[in-house]
Amino acid sequence: MDAVVKRMPGIADMLREGPAIERPSREDAEEAVRTLIAWAGDDPDREGLKDTPKRVVKAYREFFSGYEQCPIDALSRTFDEVGGYDDIVMLRDIDLNSHCEHHMVPFVGKAHVAYFPSDKVVGISKLARVVEIFARRLQTQETMTAQIVATVDQVLKPRGTAVMIEAVHQCMSLRGVQKPNVATITTQFTGIFKQDSAQQARFMSLTRRSDVN
Repeated sequence: MDAVVKRMPGIADMLREGPAIERPSREDAEEAVRTLIAWAGDDPDREGLKDTPKRVVKAYREFFSGYEQCPIDALSRTFDEVGGYDDIVMLRDIDLNSHCEHHMVPFVGKAHVAYFPSDKVVGISKLARVVEIFARRLQTQETMTAQIVATVDQVLKPRGTAVMIEAVHQCMSLRGVQKPNVATITTQFTGIFKQDSAQQARFMSLTRRSDVN
């Protein structure tokens, strides 16, 4: 984890709950939505838009619920008894929906997370939970990839961790160059996955397999 944090210093402050800030009131948030509606060129008092600020604020609370959750806690329950198992543990094709921190529009894709256990493992659903917590924050794909790796490394202390995220960003599809369906791929490796090119290649191969046999 230390190497990841050194390269991306902001990660250390975001591994638990989000940054400590004073949130505005719900009323203030709804008024901000009304302002944006008016700035877009419509009447926030129009019948179809009167309740939109309430709906948007409610939706945002769900979209960004990751700020109220701790990914480290999600991995806190581990199991020491693994029956001698000492090979890769991997979750493939974890659906994720997040929002770009630059334009606040969605990016959608999949995450693949793997680790080599040392002396403990975690319930596999908890790895998906870590992805979900970080996805439900304003993000860049690069930072989220590193955050997932750093969390797994810190809590499980495995022999190595690997994460790959593939996502399509609507800030590129709907604006700017307007190129839809262009996937962005990010990877991060630590430990044995970084040191052993064969294990790294094995992980990449497993992300592409069409079967699980």
